[in-house]
Amino acid sequence: MPKTTQIYLDYAASAPVRDVAREAEAAYREEAFACANPNSLHTMGREAARVLGEARATIARVLGGGFRPLDVAFSGGGTEANNLCVLGLAEGKRRADGKRRRVVLSAIEHDSVLDLQPELRAQGFEVTLVRPDSRGVVEAERLSRVLDEDVALVSVMAANNETGACQPIGALARAAHAEGALFMSDAIQAFCHVPLDLSDVDAVTLAAHKIGAIPGVGAFAVRHGSPFKPNSFGGGQEMGRRAGTQDVAGAHAFAMTAADLAPRLEESARRISSRAAWLNERLTGLSRVSATTDLPYDGVSRLPGVVNVLVEGAESGTLILALDDAGFEVSAGSACSSGSLDPSHVLTAMGISRDLALGALRISFDERVGEAELEAFAEAFERAVDPKQKR
Repeated sequence: MPKTTQIYLDYAASAPVRDVAREAEAAYREEAFACANPNSLHTMGREAARVLGEARATIARVLGGGFRPLDVAFSGGGTEANNLCVLGLAEGKRRADGKRRRVVLSAIEHDSVLDLQPELRAQGFEVTLVRPDSRGVVEAERLSRVLDEDVALVSVMAANNETGACQPIGALARAAHAEGALFMSDAIQAFCHVPLDLSDVDAVTLAAHKIGAIPGVGAFAVRHGSPFKPNSFGGGQEMGRRAGTQDVAGAHAFAMTAADLAPRLEESARRISSRAAWLNERLTGLSRVSATTDLPYDGVSRLPGVVNVLVEGAESGTLILALDDAGFEVSAGSACSSGSLDPSHVLTAMGISRDLALGALRISFDERVGEAELEAFAEAFERAVDPKQKR
């Protein structure tokens, strides 16, 4: 049974549900029409559809970048959104232009994108991976070197889920467009955490649970006019892009949470970044500990609440269990890759050695984690890294 004193520091895997999301979902379920299918023509169905449409419009407004409400489709989570977007855009572009038979992915993408490589190849696409620099950033110049007129789609995430490194997606999108390719970005970690430049992006993916909304809800926005081949069948919901009856309560809670966070994003990012910078400096002050990236905590260059460090001579699983026993919940990286004996593909792509990457630890939080909790964690971390440490 979990300890009642556990301090959760794995927000990048899934953030605790916020009051605004919980209350929005509960309020919707109290409505008489909450039982109705939003695709039904009767009065209660139309009421459910109205709430779903309002959620769509809210997500589009918070996204910005010229996305329209009808560009937004809800899904069952971020993984599904990434799957549908990558496959749908790649095939849509190839059908529009037969010479477009290559897909370019960054080597630091989430597994829900990278694991599509066998399927893309089975469908006749060639896949090219572009590596980041030692900071974990994919620069536009580096991307341009692998682009040509045969590229259908480029996919680079807005912010990395392990290192927190933010990517210059505006510049990357323009580089892709210069060769006539589509550009999509997995913004699942970045949305409502850092400002997003989406004006040149053709598609973007999101997930509710990364911002403290209800798990099991995602969304993707495909700009009007972008060629897209649906890969979900059975009902024609979400403008034909994703089949299946929608979770209206979850979509409503997602939208209300995004609308609540958006106006205070910059102020919140500064506050969280300050705490992360302090923690990063404290942890890397130990002789065996180094940072994965030297990107500044400025609310723009990296996710404000992600601290990723490398512990020389340690194994991340051992550290995680020791910290868990001390009352702190952290991770080694992506929760979707937990249990793997291999080092992080993100850290490997950055040029970090296997031995060092095996000692990676990710601490992630938002404004709901206070300085006292981070101080307590830092002390526990020091004891875990050096058991002789006395406090």
